[in-house]
Amino acid sequence: MPRRSALLNAALGVVFSLLAFVIAPTLSYGDELNIYSARQESLIKPLLDRFTILTGTKVNLVTGKGDALLTRLKSEGLNSPADVLLTVDAGRLYRAQKAGVLRPISSEKLNLAIPAHLRSTENQWYGLSIRARVIIYAPERVNGSELSTYEALSDPSWQGKLCIRSSSNIYNQSLVAGMIASQGMEKTEVWLKGFVANFARAPAGGDRDQIKAVAAGQCDVAIVNSYYLGGMINSDDKGQQEAASKVNLFWPNQRDRGTHINISGAGITQSAKNLESAKGLLVFLANDESQRWYGETNNEFPVRPEVEVSKTLSAWGPFKADQLNVGKLGQYNADAIMAMDRAGWK
Repeated sequence: MPRRSALLNAALGVVFSLLAFVIAPTLSYGDELNIYSARQESLIKPLLDRFTILTGTKVNLVTGKGDALLTRLKSEGLNSPADVLLTVDAGRLYRAQKAGVLRPISSEKLNLAIPAHLRSTENQWYGLSIRARVIIYAPERVNGSELSTYEALSDPSWQGKLCIRSSSNIYNQSLVAGMIASQGMEKTEVWLKGFVANFARAPAGGDRDQIKAVAAGQCDVAIVNSYYLGGMINSDDKGQQEAASKVNLFWPNQRDRGTHINISGAGITQSAKNLESAKGLLVFLANDESQRWYGETNNEFPVRPEVEVSKTLSAWGPFKADQLNVGKLGQYNADAIMAMDRAGWK
C-alpha cells in the first residue's frame, strides 16, 4: 500500500486502534438478510456465517454473475427480495448506482472506516477489499529493472512479449478507464495502439492462464490481478504452484500515480426491507476480522490500510496505490471500451 512516514504511521496507529472499536458490529439486528452476490460462495459464505453467529441474523445468499444480478435487480425493481448487492469491480458498482438499484447509505462508521477514494461519492456503495492489477514477468528472460509503468509496455521493445486477457473483461476495461481518467483520451489512445501491437498472442483465457503462459515461455510479461498469483502460490494444484514459482510480480507506476487498483464492494438495494441488518453487515465486513480474512483467504488487500496483510501479500513488499476515486472506473467505462475497440484489442 502507499508508503507513509514513521510519524504518520504512529499517529494513524492511535486513530485506527480506536477505530477498530468504533466499527465493531452491533450484536443485534433483524431476523433475516437477503444478499445477491457476484462473489463465489466459498469466498464470502464463511464471513456471512460468522455474521450470523455474532448477530443471530439469518442470511439468505443468492450467487450469480455480476451483470446477470444487476439485470435481475432492475427487472425486480422495488419488489426485489435483495437487501444487499455484493459484487466485484467498481465498474459494476457504478453501473448499479446509475441503474438506480442502490440507495444512499447513512453510516458514520463506514465513512470513517473506508477511505473516500474506495467508495461512492454519493455513499451508495463501499469498497470492502482491494485488488491490484500488476505486471507478472519471467525473471529468466526479463530483468525487473527493465520494467517501470503500464505505459512503457507500449514500447516496440516489448513486441510479441505481452499476454493479457480479452477487452471484454471488466478488469481490463477498468484499467483503461483509469488511464483515461488520469492521462486523458489522447494519451490513452496512443498507448493502446502500441500496447495492442505488442501482444504475443490473441487474448484468451483468464488471469491464471496469462500467468501460466509467462511460465511456459509463450510471453515474457502479463498484466493480471495479483490475487490470482496468490491463489496459485497457495493452491493444492502442483501445476499451479509450479507456474507461480517461475514468475515474479512487479508493481507498476511507483514513481508517479501508483499501481492501478480496483475493489470488491457492496451496496444496499432500493428494495431493502432489512435496512439495519444490511448496514450492520457492511460494517461487519469492514472490521478487523473480516479484513484480515480477505487477505488470508482471497489474497486481496484490506481497504483499511492499518489492517495487517497476509504472509503471501507481505512477501511482495509495500507498494504505492493509485488514489484515483474508483468510481471513475465506472464513469469512463464506455469510453474505455470504445478506445479498446478502436485499437483492435479483441
